[in-house]
Amino acid sequence: MNADQGLFVPLVLGILEGLTEFLPVSSTGHLLLAGHFFGLTQPATFIVLIQLGAILAVVTVYFAKLGLLIRDALTGKAYAWQFALSVILACFPAVIAGVLLRDFIQGDLWESATLICTTLLVGGIVLLIVDRLPLQPRYDDIYRFPWHLALIIGLFQMLSLVPGVSRSGSTVVGGMLFGASKRAAAEFTFFIALPIMVGAFGYDLYKSRDMIDGSIAISVAIGFAAAFVVGALVVRYLLNFVSRYGFAPFAWWRILVGAAGLVAIFAFGR
Repeated sequence: MNADQGLFVPLVLGILEGLTEFLPVSSTGHLLLAGHFFGLTQPATFIVLIQLGAILAVVTVYFAKLGLLIRDALTGKAYAWQFALSVILACFPAVIAGVLLRDFIQGDLWESATLICTTLLVGGIVLLIVDRLPLQPRYDDIYRFPWHLALIIGLFQMLSLVPGVSRSGSTVVGGMLFGASKRAAAEFTFFIALPIMVGAFGYDLYKSRDMIDGSIAISVAIGFAAAFVVGALVVRYLLNFVSRYGFAPFAWWRILVGAAGLVAIFAFGR
């Protein structure tokens, strides 16, 4: 953390992370563009570590449901084990790809603002089209998602390793195209975020352990706390918003940000 940045930058980035982590707009893309265009920069490790703050917000909102799931799994309820296996299947592809491609992703891909803006724009168009398709949902209960649907959602989640694609956006699109309702697709995304981001947090913390000093630790703590608080508010109200308005508002936001970024890059050399 630069001395002149103080605590402002990690606080702003933490708020931005909390706002965007569960929206299909790409939190990583927004954080990287904030650094590229506005100078709000932090090490790559910071971005990965504060994401766990937003993810843990799911625990606060779904604490009772998670407790019931654990209880039912321990008492042998079939649906709880089916759900647990579905979550594991949905996480597996992205975990393997993320470990193998970590350096390439956080290096070449994260440094390309043009790529991020393009994926935001294209992803927004895709999300808008899918949101308007006359799809007939077959699965509205995330606890009874068939395993093939969970695996398909996991394969779509791999696309989110490209910055600007969006983890929640890719999983929502994959879920809806293969039979999940809008609300169920969004809710399932909450749950598969937990093991993915806990694993990413632990792995990146281990890989970057020699680079984390006191100043970075303070920045991470501030960003983590801000992402947690704001993320909890987003999770609490997002499903009702999606049920009422769909994903079109987020699609248009992606298109706006992506297009504006590309204009700035090509017109002003940013």
